[in-house]
Amino acid sequence: MAMLVGCDFSSSPSVRKPIVLAFGRLQGSVVVLERLQSLPALLGFEQWLGMPQAWTAGFDMPFGLPRELVACLQWPVEWEACIRHYAALSREEIRSTFKAFCDARPAGSKFAHRVCDRPAGSSPSMKWVNPPVAYMLHAGVPRLLDAGVEIPGLYIPPAVRGSESSTHRRVALEAYPGLLAREVLGRRSYKSDDKAKQTVDRLIARKDLVTALEAAQTRLGLRLKMTHAQRDAVVDDASGDALDAVLCLVQVAWGQQHYAKGDPLYGLPKDMDRLEGWILSA
Repeated sequence: MAMLVGCDFSSSPSVRKPIVLAFGRLQGSVVVLERLQSLPALLGFEQWLGMPQAWTAGFDMPFGLPRELVACLQWPVEWEACIRHYAALSREEIRSTFKAFCDARPAGSKFAHRVCDRPAGSSPSMKWVNPPVAYMLHAGVPRLLDAGVEIPGLYIPPAVRGSESSTHRRVALEAYPGLLAREVLGRRSYKSDDKAKQTVDRLIARKDLVTALEAAQTRLGLRLKMTHAQRDAVVDDASGDALDAVLCLVQVAWGQQHYAKGDPLYGLPKDMDRLEGWILSA
């Protein structure tokens, strides 16, 4: 069985704010957390993507831009061509282009949204600040493409076209930990990168969220299993990065369940927009 991975991604990783990977496996309806790994640089992320191993992973980054935005900018409307065009831009070019788009629109409708944003409660993928998901897409998705990773519904690399039996099949899906966290916590905050905001209330929220996952108290119907040491590490990470990686792991396990039942899209809607993409379990 392929390894499952949840990835809390950062567009500018560092020792203080690394990319965090949660590795695990699915046993029936139990998601077993095996280990956590931190990657403090994008080079490390590239090296991990290039390793000869099979996995199915959920990445906390948008995989596509809003069709409305792409059409307005007259960018390619085929997914791979659009991502290649986007990858060739600098962050400053992205910011100025998206800002000009927003400035030309009325208050309350500044950003264009993907169809999946409303059911997922996610930020628009063109947003460049708080959180900078546009930069996450720019830093992450082209690297998935360059690594020859399969993205169900959006991209099948030439090396695996016509073959479902690749020894080192790597499958990437878009995850969003906030979707699963809000199901349990509502609007309670459970994390902050600001030390002044790493409060007892947020610590309690992380504990409540982990407890709910361990008891399978979400609509995904999956039970998280981890050691006491892993639980302490996830709860004690006040930034929430480790917990977000674990949430992505649970979401990709839900997708793996659908794939095992014969769904090649891992639970994504069959009629999803093949330019915008879709978020697991939304």
